[in-house]
Amino acid sequence: MSVNKVILLGNVGKEPDVKYFDQNSAVANFTVATTERSFVGKSGQVVPERTEWHNIVVRGGLIPVVERFVHVGSKVYIEGKIRSRSFVDRDGQTRYVTEISADVLEVLSRRDAPAHADGAPHGQQAQGTGTLGEPY
Repeated sequence: MSVNKVILLGNVGKEPDVKYFDQNSAVANFTVATTERSFVGKSGQVVPERTEWHNIVVRGGLIPVVERFVHVGSKVYIEGKIRSRSFVDRDGQTRYVTEISADVLEVLSRRDAPAHADGAPHGQQAQGTGTLGEPY
């Protein structure tokens, strides 16, 4: 048995880039920053604040939520899976990318209401769905 599950609570670092393809499918990409606070250990060693950037990929029924509610600085809760892929860049170099494929997205910042994929009030979880509520 194995588990591939990621839970992030952080702030959006760049405006989502939404691309549409044939047959009304779409993908959105944006970054989320998570920050671990600095602290002083038992030995007196100071551990500085550390910010980690995560590449987020959203598909399916969550695209309208991303377009309407996810903006730079928004606080978001994301559940998903880690995905790694490689590609060859323009210079012929192989590049590796690690992304979070979001299954659940909840916008915690209040900019417009409602702020969930399913139109649920704050505090309820929005899960990714395809067209007409079918899982994607």
